This record gives sequence, structure tokens and C-alpha cells, in this order.
Amino acid sequence: MSKFSLAPAPVIILTGANGGVGYGICQRLLFQLCQLNAPDSLPQHFASNVKSQEKAPVGYRGVTLIMACRNKQRASAARTKLLNWLENQRSTLRGLPNYDEDYTSTFIANCNVHIHELDLASVSSVLRFSAEIRKTYPYVSHLLLNAGVASFVGIDWIQCFKQLASGPIHAITVPAFYTQHIGEISGDNLGWVWQSNVFGHFVLFRELEETLKKSPFESTRVIWCSSLEASSHFYDSADWQLIKTDHSYEAAKYQIDLIANCLDLIALQNSETTKVTRHFVGEPGVCSTSISKALVSGLLDEVKVIAFYIARLFGSPHHTILPWCAAVTFVHLVLAPLCYLPIFLNNDPSKPVRFSAQTGRWGDEYVGLTEVKEWEKHKEEGYALIKKCDKLYESFKQAEAVTQDI
Repeated sequence: MSKFSLAPAPVIILTGANGGVGYGICQRLLFQLCQLNAPDSLPQHFASNVKSQEKAPVGYRGVTLIMACRNKQRASAARTKLLNWLENQRSTLRGLPNYDEDYTSTFIANCNVHIHELDLASVSSVLRFSAEIRKTYPYVSHLLLNAGVASFVGIDWIQCFKQLASGPIHAITVPAFYTQHIGEISGDNLGWVWQSNVFGHFVLFRELEETLKKSPFESTRVIWCSSLEASSHFYDSADWQLIKTDHSYEAAKYQIDLIANCLDLIALQNSETTKVTRHFVGEPGVCSTSISKALVSGLLDEVKVIAFYIARLFGSPHHTILPWCAAVTFVHLVLAPLCYLPIFLNNDPSKPVRFSAQTGRWGDEYVGLTEVKEWEKHKEEGYALIKKCDKLYESFKQAEAVTQDI
């Protein structure tokens, strides 16, 4: 193995890893890491600041992938399926131009996939998970915050037909006709959708912040999962736990846009005095997953997927449809050198970027850029949300400490 320049083995935590886009990330990530100079690590079209001497690592000594899931039984089944799938990919890998038998065999031998139980709607569960990670692993190099929930009820068919009439492709890209539950509360007496999507992940990052800094890589990365549906339109700062809004999913994803970009800007301000943990926002495009299947099933679900393919043929870059394609942006954010990843759109500080999974008409996936909506108007709210989350996090930590003392 001395003929290869090998980077240390990354330790990657992925929430919501047992299904949908999360499982697609697992597949794509392992498949890419099996290759020297993984294609997903190479610069995308927007990487204008690439120097010739800056290259992606040739390969890795192995990987530890931690599947952080709420249901251990489903996670165990997904792990078995994933490892069997990876072994069956050997024939596909052998046909690739950068295939090297010694490297791939050694990497797979050092590929460790572990399961740890995590319920993001329970702060106690997040604290237990984090303590277990700190005790078990010497460092964490990447934290992929993919898991999330949407409290969908059904479809407002009148609104659906109105939106389809005014713009059919936009209607099946950013639908505004899903009805959602209002006022759902978690066991911690917090907004359930908010805690599951935003606060649970925020606590996880804070709990593992020092463990991330122990990584041997140039920088550690926290990758937040947003959505094309993220919208400030449904967000009221007075309802920051999203209990009163009737579009909690869109508002939660918009909070992620704000919080992640604010955390990244804070980290960059301290980059000269401390090791940086970077924060990136990715979104998977329009992917057919179990969340959407809960709204429409059977024939309607098939019609929906056909509509996605039609939209793509008519030029929509956002209909990734398959989890494998939707995963491209997250795997790129894991593997690409920092010099390939812009902070702002066109170097404009008023336009922080989100990395977007996109495809061509025939399904060839790539990473694109979209901007955070109304950033200048709401960026201070992002910093305010971080303060609110930190204060709430500390209150739970203190309560947990009291409970343990008792």
C-alpha cells in the first residue's frame, strides 16, 4: 500500500441513515471511497478558485461510518443490506478506469459500519448518544445532519390545482399544497418538528464540538440538510419553536439555512486562532422518499414520480428523484477539498450558498448552488436563534446533571 498517498480514515456520523436520502448517502459515500481519486471529490463547475497543486486525497486508509438511527432494528437491517450491496459492487468497481484491486480490497477490509441509537426528539437521547461517541471513538471528522420529519396530514386539492394551473413545474418542485399538523409537542415539551429537525441536531453538534476538533483532517465538517421548500414566508421569529405555524417543515428548513450559515461565519472569524469546524448546507433536490409516499400511495405515487421525470425532461435541474442522485451534494461536501467549496455565491457576501443536488435531462447528477432566501433580511435572526438554542441547550444540560446527581 506504500505506492498510494492515503489520508486517515474518516469517522462519519450520519443521522437518519437507514432509509431514503440517508441510505442513499451511505451507498454513494462507500462506493466513492472505494475508488482512488473519488469522482465526487473532484471540483464542480462552480469551483473557480482551484490551484493546480491542490488536489483531492488519493485515497483513505478506511472509514468508520456511524449510522445514527431512532430504530435499531431497522438500522440493523439497513446495515446488512448496505454491506451486502457494497460487496456486490466489486464487479462494477473493477470496470472503472481508476480501479485498483489492492486499494479497494484494503479499503473494504477497513470499512467499519456501526449502529448507534439516536432519537433527535429527545435531548436525553442526544446526550446519551454523544457521550457514547466520545467514549468509543478518538475523533469525529464529519457530522451529516440528514434526519428530519414532516408532520404532513394530506393534500389541499383546491390549492394543488391552483398551483398546477399557475406553474406546473414549480408546483411539483416547491409544492405549497401539503397540509400539516399544528402545535405538535415533543416529550421534552418543545415543538416536535422543530426539535426533530433543528434543535436535536444543534445539541448534537454542541455535544461533539470538541470531538470534531480532534480530527486529523485540515478541517472538520458539519453538513446540514435543508430543502428546496425552505421558506421565510412561513416563519415568525416569535414562534421560533414552530408550534403555531401551519408550515413547520418549510420553516424548520429555513432555520437550518440561517443557523448553519451563521455558525460557519462565526467559525471563519476564529480560523486564525483555533481549528475550524466548517458548516455547510446541502439539499437533495426533489427525491421520491417515504415522506412523500405517506401522502400519496399506489397509483398516485406512480403518477407523481412520472411527473418528476417529465419535469426533468422539460429542463428542471432539481428533480433528482433517486436517493443515489440526491446524495451527490452531501458526498461532495464530505470528500471535496475546501478550496473547491465557495462560501458565497459569486463572492457576494450578501449571498451565502447552499449546495444543491441537481441533474441534467437524462439524470446525470451534479452539484449546483442556490442562495439562502432573504439572507440580508433575516441573517440577524440566525444569530439570535443560535443564542436561543444555546440557552435552551444549557438548561437541559443542567437539568440532566441534577437528575444524575439524584
